[in-house]
Amino acid sequence: MMTVEQNDLMTKTGPGAPAGALLRRYWQPAALTEELMGDRPIKAVRLLGQDIVLFRDEDGVLGAIDRDCPHRGADLAYGRIEDGGLRCLFHGWLFDVSGKCLETPAEPEGSNFCERVRQRAYPVDERAGMIFIFLGEGEPPAFPALDCFIAPETHVFAFKGFLDCNWLQALEVGVDPAHASFLHRFFEDEDTNTSYGRQFRGASADSEMPMTMVLRDFPRPKIEIEKTEFGFRIIALRELGDARTHVRVTNLLFPQAFVIPMSQEMTITQWHVPVDDFSCYWYALFTSFTVPVDKAEMRRQRLKLYTLPDYKPRFGRANDYGFDTSEQKDRTYTGMGEDINLHDQWAVESQGRIQDRTREHLGQSDKGVVAYRTILLSAIRQANRGERALMELNEQEARSINGPGTMDGIGPSGDWERYWREVDAQRRTGAPWAEADAEALCAS
Repeated sequence: MMTVEQNDLMTKTGPGAPAGALLRRYWQPAALTEELMGDRPIKAVRLLGQDIVLFRDEDGVLGAIDRDCPHRGADLAYGRIEDGGLRCLFHGWLFDVSGKCLETPAEPEGSNFCERVRQRAYPVDERAGMIFIFLGEGEPPAFPALDCFIAPETHVFAFKGFLDCNWLQALEVGVDPAHASFLHRFFEDEDTNTSYGRQFRGASADSEMPMTMVLRDFPRPKIEIEKTEFGFRIIALRELGDARTHVRVTNLLFPQAFVIPMSQEMTITQWHVPVDDFSCYWYALFTSFTVPVDKAEMRRQRLKLYTLPDYKPRFGRANDYGFDTSEQKDRTYTGMGEDINLHDQWAVESQGRIQDRTREHLGQSDKGVVAYRTILLSAIRQANRGERALMELNEQEARSINGPGTMDGIGPSGDWERYWREVDAQRRTGAPWAEADAEALCAS
């Protein structure tokens, strides 16, 4: 059981908070590329309790600067893209993507006042349809050679969604393989050929058995934690009999991402990023190992649940998550429809905006949650002492972290470990980017 102090230490990420200092050492997803498209490429972003404005100048160069004008604090998110930068509406002060003040036009003719003014700017990196910001000091870490970053643009789809709760409880659902047997339980099994884009509705690899059946009929997985150079791997084993075992392999990518299987052909790399201490966004990259992603269809599916421009869910506390008592009787376990994102949203938001972990009672099925909190607390203390923490990578280290391997399939009970690694290797060998130079493709 956790103390109040430990809970605060892990959940609070604003400026000056120890966990906030840790997360500022890493690149953080801040927007989707599509949010900076159109004739006015300006986006206000709140990230780890800080207010920032993202914008592209007239040449398409991306920048991220503090949102309040350093003159008298007016909101730069309402500014104009012109004359090489972003111009404040209040007095016309102009800033380029590096934060340099180019003009203070209300000052006397010949004044060099603007040369003494600079707005704080942050490193930005754009890849795989997602924009990352580095809020820390010094040089940002290198990006690892993950599948989602190496794959061609045609094979990766980016999306995000808002959650009205603290980032930590949102992340922890992804390292909890036991919950899927209940929260994502369905009473009827679909034709697996029609389950495009709906995790847990398709068949496991090497089997026609729908995942819905596996999860429903075998709710007690044996969970193993394997420490890795990027965090840890979670292996959930469901013995289907003496000869066969369902194997699900997922990965925790420190500090706040996980890589999970969506289907035989697709994985999801997902980050949970604090807006502030009481809300967050999940950012996901869906990576196809076979054919190009049908982005229009994937986007259409997601927008059934989320609204633009802020990617906020259509269901939530205000409308009881669409809960239907009649549906709960015989159609879905939750009574909240078939989209597992809504199920997860209810689970993490219903814990309160910041979960009170002093009241919980963890069991054997919570090994992933315990493992993550242990690493997180250790890394916070390392950062507080000024030490290097896990996944603060240089270029050479980043090249060595690839994949990572993941799996959802049914294999032989006595040799499940060799089985899942072989299946993952075969999938990766057949991927369109298998022969690509990972170092070149991951270069900023």
